[in-house]
Amino acid sequence: MLPLSAPDSPRAADLFFDDFTGSSLDRSRWSVEITGQVHNHEQQAYTDSPEILRLERGDETANGVLVIQPRYHKGYVTPSGDVFDLLSGRIHTRGKFEFTHAHLAARICIPQGAGLWPAFWALGSAENWPACGEIDVMESVGEPDWVSAALHGPGYFGETPLVNKKYLPPANDATGWHVYGMRWQEDGFLFELDDQPLYRVTRPMVEFYGPWVFDQPKYLLLNLALGGVYPFKTNGIRSPYYGLPAETIRAIQNNEIQYKIDWVRVTALE
Repeated sequence: MLPLSAPDSPRAADLFFDDFTGSSLDRSRWSVEITGQVHNHEQQAYTDSPEILRLERGDETANGVLVIQPRYHKGYVTPSGDVFDLLSGRIHTRGKFEFTHAHLAARICIPQGAGLWPAFWALGSAENWPACGEIDVMESVGEPDWVSAALHGPGYFGETPLVNKKYLPPANDATGWHVYGMRWQEDGFLFELDDQPLYRVTRPMVEFYGPWVFDQPKYLLLNLALGGVYPFKTNGIRSPYYGLPAETIRAIQNNEIQYKIDWVRVTALE
């Protein structure tokens, strides 16, 4: 089997593959979320705009990339009448592609900046959260030396006990390109970073805390949240925005922050 860090190209076992090489986001595969209810005290509104969500040509290692670039927009009013100063992007495959028991992976470059909350994850659509089940393949709060993986479900959500952090050396920190993956099997999960094990969760580990809700289909999500509970628990910053310091806001205002995704694939288990 080719390593997941190999150049992006479709494979026979792929159930889903997007290498973001077109002129615009493939709306037959992805939907763009527009902010409704905001969770986790996050500080952004999600919008559908090419200034925030766009495809770009890659470099020598990436044919094309999806870029999620947050923007500062003082007093932005959402369709529901809520007001935000920060805009960002979130896409998902709900109703277009859903899967069970497969190998999920994406090649990603996350931005550095305290309070930035990029994520690559999967969520069930059949029931309300957390009964639908949530699989967090990669999350970060903008610190370059670690990323995390986690599961959420009934009895193990929020401050879930099923979470693990991977610490990275300065020479190969989280702000470089990495492949984040997850093998979803009938009896557990194996989370991976650059084809190496990051965290293993067995079904008995899950059922110690609550019911197993991982036989139902899940859909994919990619987003860049700004501030909120998870970053705040790490940095303790309350001002100028909850979980976001002034230096990160300046970086957003200076158009320095970009969350990049080279490719996403879901492959049948061997």
